[in-house]
Amino acid sequence: MSSETKTELETVQGSGAGSCCSPDGACHDAAADAPTAGVTTVYQVTGMTCGHCESAVGSELSALDGVTSVQAVAATGLVTVVSDAPLDEAAVREAVDEAGYELTGTA
Repeated sequence: MSSETKTELETVQGSGAGSCCSPDGACHDAAADAPTAGVTTVYQVTGMTCGHCESAVGSELSALDGVTSVQAVAATGLVTVVSDAPLDEAAVREAVDEAGYELTGTA
């Protein structure tokens, strides 16, 4: 490799331009710096046994106004809901009932 090519390579690698990493090699995750918006609530739901159960509960809860994400885990019975504002527990209970499961409270 010629010294000219080596110099060009060092310049490009060391510039940090167009990279998520700083010149010292430390990576930066912009998503980690973003403020988290919303309210996260974890509910205990009984009766879920599989992925279909998780999907059914997730689908019903996702339909509630203000819900931005739902993660249901059958193995633990925990359902994590992120919403724009606190949700009415009666509405959450009704959605879980509609899916065929029982809301037993918050975790």
